Formats: sequence, C-alpha cells, structure tokens
Amino acid sequence: MKNYKFKKAEAIWSKDRQNEMNCELAIRAVIAANKKTKLAIAAASVYRIWINGEFWAAGPARAAHNYYRVDEYDITERLKNEENVVIAEIVGYNVNSYDTLDQESFVSAEIIQDGEVVAWTSGEGFGLFDLKQRIQRVQRYSFQRAFIDSYRLRKDRQSFYTEPEFMWPTEEIISLGQKQYLYREADLPKFEALKAFAISGGTVYFDDSKNNNLIPEENYFQIGPTLKGYARDETEVHVSEDTQRLVCTQGIMKNELENAYLLCGFPYNATGFFHLEVEAVESSKIYILFDELMMEGDINFLRMYSCNSFYYEVEEGEYLLTSFSPYVMKYIKIIVLGHVKIKSVEFREYKNPIILKEIPIPKKEKELRVIMDAARESYLSNSLDLFTDCPSRERAGWLCDSYFTAEVEYVLTGENRIERLFLENYLAADQNSCIPKGMLPMCYPADHNNGMFIPNWSMWFVLELFRYMERTGDIRLVKKARGKIYLLLAYFEQFENEEEFLENLDGWVFVEWSKANDIELTQGVNFPTNMLYVSMLRKIADLYQDERVRNKANLLRKKIRQFSKKSIFYTDHLGSDTATEVCQYYAFFTGIASIDEDTDLWRILVNEFGENRKDNDPYPEIAQANFFIGIYLRIELLYQNGLYQEVIQNIKDYFYPMAVATGTLWEHTQPSGSCNHGFASYVLYWLDKIYSKQILT
Repeated sequence: MKNYKFKKAEAIWSKDRQNEMNCELAIRAVIAANKKTKLAIAAASVYRIWINGEFWAAGPARAAHNYYRVDEYDITERLKNEENVVIAEIVGYNVNSYDTLDQESFVSAEIIQDGEVVAWTSGEGFGLFDLKQRIQRVQRYSFQRAFIDSYRLRKDRQSFYTEPEFMWPTEEIISLGQKQYLYREADLPKFEALKAFAISGGTVYFDDSKNNNLIPEENYFQIGPTLKGYARDETEVHVSEDTQRLVCTQGIMKNELENAYLLCGFPYNATGFFHLEVEAVESSKIYILFDELMMEGDINFLRMYSCNSFYYEVEEGEYLLTSFSPYVMKYIKIIVLGHVKIKSVEFREYKNPIILKEIPIPKKEKELRVIMDAARESYLSNSLDLFTDCPSRERAGWLCDSYFTAEVEYVLTGENRIERLFLENYLAADQNSCIPKGMLPMCYPADHNNGMFIPNWSMWFVLELFRYMERTGDIRLVKKARGKIYLLLAYFEQFENEEEFLENLDGWVFVEWSKANDIELTQGVNFPTNMLYVSMLRKIADLYQDERVRNKANLLRKKIRQFSKKSIFYTDHLGSDTATEVCQYYAFFTGIASIDEDTDLWRILVNEFGENRKDNDPYPEIAQANFFIGIYLRIELLYQNGLYQEVIQNIKDYFYPMAVATGTLWEHTQPSGSCNHGFASYVLYWLDKIYSKQILT
C-alpha cells in the first residue's frame, strides 16, 4: 500500500450532510487550456467526471475501511476551449453494502496545471453544488449494493455542465480534514464505447390498476437495523413496482417514442455505464430496464433479485442519461410515457484495460476460441480494482472466487498486481465488530452488519495466500499476514472436538450449491469442511515453517480417512452414510484422497461422474455436484492428472452454450444468477496450461 498526499486539497462536503443516505453533490471548476493539466480525486462513495459536458471518467478504486485511493487523470487533451468546465459529481450512499463502504461522504480533488495547483477542494477554484435532481429517497438496487438511480432532470440546469458563466447557489462547505489516501496502483479503465443495435419496439401504457402478483419493493430484502436504506413507506417513487405496471405491446420499432418502448442490444454482455442521448418533446417519464440476457424475447429486470430499472422524469429539452455506478447488460429497454426522441444508445465500458496474453488455441478449435473470448471478458469485468464475483448484483470481493481469478491474472499478465491489492485490503482491515474475533470477512471491502460470515472462505484465503507466495515470492506480504493467519487458526481451534475435527462451526458453513449444503450435513462434523481445514493447516505450515501445525494436519488427514470413508466413497458427515459427489472432489483436491490409495474411487470419478451422470446415473444415491465449486474441482483434478482431452471436452460441454448466449461466462449452468462471473474465467488457466505448453496441438 502506497500512501498518497494531495498538495493542497482536503476532504469536503456540504455542512451537516456527510451522513445523509444517497446524497449527490458536485464540485465544479472553470479552467484555461494550453497547459499540462492533471486532475486528482478521491471520494466516498462514487464519482463521475464531466469535461465540457462530455463524460470523462468514473471511480474510485476501492480500499479497506478508512483508506481511500486517489485517481489521477491527464485531462490536457480534453481542454479544448478558452474556458473549460470540469465537474465531478459524487454520490455518498452511506449504507452498508458489499460494493461500497458505509463511510461519511466526501470529495478531495485538485487540478494541477504546469505543476501549479489552480483549483482544490477546501480552497480556491472549486465550488460545491447541489442541483437537486437526484431523487434521494429510493429503493436499494439489491441486498448487496446501494441505491438505484432516479432523477427529476430540469432543463435549466443542463448548462451547468457546459457554460462557464452558469450560476447556481453553492453549498456551505464543511472541511473534513485529511484522510488516509493511497495511490490507486491498478490501471485506469479506458471507458471504451459500444454501439447498441435495435431489436424491437412497440407501444406502452401504465396500468395503475395492476396490483395483483406484484413483487413488492422490499421482497428480496428488508430495510431495518442491519440493512440501511429507505423503507417502502419512505421512498418517493416505487420504481420496481411501477415498472411491473408498464404494459408493453410489440409493434413498430422506431427512435421517436410516444408512449412507446425500444429494446436494444449490445455486442456482448458488458460492464459499465449506459449512455443515452435523448430529446424530450414534452415532459415525460423514462424507465430504463436492462439485463444480461432476454427471457422469451424480453427483459426480466428482477431476474437476479436486483432492480434493473432506473427512472427519469424530464422536462422538454435535451439530456444525456448515464448510470452513476457501473452495471452489467447485454440488453437495454427504454420505455417512455410521454414523447421522447432517442438520439443515440451507447455504452461506456468499465473494466481492466490491460493488454492480454494470447493463448495459442488452434483456429480449427472454434468452440474453444469462443469460450476463450468470453472468459477474457469475464476476467476483465471482474478485475478492475479488485477481484469480484460479478460486476452486477454484488460487485463484491469474495474469497474463494478470488483464488481462481488470481490464477487467471498471472496467466494473462505474468504478475499478480490486482491480487496484491485485493489481499492488502484484507490485511489493512480492522477486526470487524460484527463477526467473531479472528474470522475474516467472506467478502471485502464490505460491511457485514448482519454478522454473516463463511468460515470455509477464510480457509480459501490461506490457500490463496500460499499460491500468491508461490507465484510472486512476496515474502513481505506473507509476513504481514502472519498475525491474521494465526488469529484465524486460534478461532478454528475453539471448535475442535476430542478427535480434533471441526464441529458445529458458527456462521454459514458453505460447501457448494447442492445437497452437500443441507444443514443436516454442514452442522456437526462436516467432512468437506474438515478436508479444507487440513489443506489450510498444511499451507500455514509451509508458509511459516510450523511443524506443530504440519503434524496436526497429517493426523487430521488420517482421521478423516478413518471416519469419512465408507466402502468406496467419502461421506459428508460424521454419523451419516450420505455421500455427495462434491465431497469426493474435495477429498482429492485437498490431498485427503489419492489415486494410489483410492484407485477405484478415482476411476468412478473420471468415468462415471460429471457430465456422464446426466443420461444414465449408476449412482443415484450420490447427490450430484453443482457448477461451483464441484465441477470446477472436478475439471481441475482432471487437469492435474493429465487427462487433457477430458478437460477440453468438459470445457466445451459446460461453457460453450453460455459463451454463445452472452459473450461471458456464468455463475451457474442455467441463467438463474449472474451471467458474468469472475471465477468462471478460470477456464483460461486450463486452456493456457494445455495449449501454451503444446500438450494438445
């Protein structure tokens, strides 16, 4: 972590408003051109930058609680006028989430021209404004993320972005002093533009009598003591409910919408900001719906238990509509109640901009090349400032997922810079008061007000740290992690029974999305969890040359083999004969099982499990594995043991249909969750190891 120091800027906000939920303000400066110009900015929660009315950038990169990364932009070429309007809009969410942290709102910024600071917050050059266009009291986007976008846009305020002489009352500024600033370190996104293509159109009306079977605003979460936001009786508009009252009838497709809709698509499932230029002929209401795929020819904006519908009220005039935070979409539906001309529909991407290694897959392997492209897009979308599970519903830095995504980063870049930032966030985090002492957050940076944690995921942190050390040789970070690692070990040792098995762990014991996660299997002594514990102990022993821990791991391995293995299969639970497919994969992945000791089981896993069970299942009593994590462990084991043709066939069977459908890889095999998931890019690891080494040609 590299500390950053502004030359003059301090953190500011509007007086007495730094803790307001969903508060949007803007800083504005008018500066000259013809000089080398840099803009540096840090903010909480999120910002976007406009220069002379054109979108320039958005951020910031995320960090641990009480740390703030500074983005630096060279804006010299964008200053084309004698007087140039530079604006940063900031939204302070001030709610707990997995995407942005519940910290007081602020902005620190300065503009430097030819080495001289010409505008800075808390000093000269920047004014602080509230245009009073964002509708503040609206619903959350999802349980994991903060608020949706809703606006009442006014014609007389659009010149704020373009006219140097524009006048508007300034806010009374409060200085919040200096913060703990860090360099961004991760590369800035390039905000590549994607053009939309029209798919269908038709008419629309609002059926205010449609009240039956509506999914309520708080159906997927409840605002309360552990989840901040505006409750249903506090919100000014009820966007998700009202969107369900819109009745669309397919008809003529056109760009001039009068009580009509236009459904468009983008080349692939992209992450970033929609970007619509519109001209309102009269005062109108605009709903913008989006999703990663279409269901029966339309968008289901509630498909992922999040509200993919944003709302705008506009007066007569021209407007540029763009989402404030990044979201994910392949399809966008613009619904107008009133009369609006759609002048352009574009998208600005928000993803890792690095130049990627080309994996030498033969041209004749067309399916694999489609999968490769989709995997690359999934990686880029989930590795901008840290490793995320998905850039849509959550944008969260999940452990376990990160173990797999980190391998891809090294394959594509030859380094692990994003992983280092990801791990440093965890190491910089103070002990979370909502989770037990010693336990690591399941995802971070994030707030866990409800006290939820996944003990298994903290074990994956140790596994990832070990692989990070193997790839980078970064002894410094491993030493820095020692304290947290041994606190974690002490936490787990509280739950060891007389046989040294972990028993009745607190939190959400997570094995995978299958029968293996049933409560009767995960409570008590759960063997997949204990298998992972053995692997964690071994990694601690290797990282810190701890022979006590190594002996403990070896003894526990023997006991798991003694108590878990019944005939051929390993059972999931002490005192039960239930065995799941994923438990067998955990056994081999963690080294509890081996091909030499478990030859018959290995033969069954290779020849009769996985996709082979779909049509004719010879072991119906063994619950089948799910996509994550079971199938990934299966393919990894096939790869580790040189069964490369089987690996390639599994990759084609599982990933090709989704790659064709969205141009990204999914959370599940079916479109029931995210269709752009970071860990799914792990297929690039297998493909690179097989084709770069020319194992298959």
